[in-house]
Amino acid sequence: MQGTSMSFSTHCRAKTQVLLLLVLHGCFAGLVHANPNANANANTGASVATSGLTSSTDTTNASHPLLPGSRMQGEAAFRFWGMRIYHARLWTLPSSSTRQATEQPLVLDLEYQRDLKGQDIAERSLKEMQRAANLSPEKAQRWLSEMQRIFPDIKAGDRLTGLNQPGQAAVFWHNGRPTGQVDDAEFARLFFGIWLSPSTSEPDLRLALLGLTPSNKR
Repeated sequence: MQGTSMSFSTHCRAKTQVLLLLVLHGCFAGLVHANPNANANANTGASVATSGLTSSTDTTNASHPLLPGSRMQGEAAFRFWGMRIYHARLWTLPSSSTRQATEQPLVLDLEYQRDLKGQDIAERSLKEMQRAANLSPEKAQRWLSEMQRIFPDIKAGDRLTGLNQPGQAAVFWHNGRPTGQVDDAEFARLFFGIWLSPSTSEPDLRLALLGLTPSNKR
């Protein structure tokens, strides 16, 4: 009986950790680029839907106020076992090239559908950035401290918005309120690369945000 209880407790903790890792596209390899009515992948339960999110405002054709002259490049809803975790939208300038997205001005907006801790978002972000680059322990700790300061605890319906200022900084807002910035060009490139780098752990989500398909890259 004791063994069964311990096994159940371990399973619950593991499930909770998996959900947290999904926030910033952890190591989940089975992401599917699906249409809005498609079933989630049978093996992983994870899917990406590129359908529009019902909202009080039409964001499809509007320029983002943080990036005048921009247009929405793409969007995707990330779900896990049928549960929507967040909806992501990307705004870029008409002159932007999708081949070097992290080297150009952009706005990334995440609308969350689950309550999440800012600490978990910061830690997951750092792990993804370390997957893409060999960071010194000192730099990793400094960036983690910066993100812990900037990222608040999230409630369902909250938005986190990031502005990439290439060669300069990454600037962040929570529900339209400035929360801080990191004045480090490498940080900005690697942070937005979590979603947009060719080496991202979630390539299908990247394609959806960039408005691309495997046969329509530019």
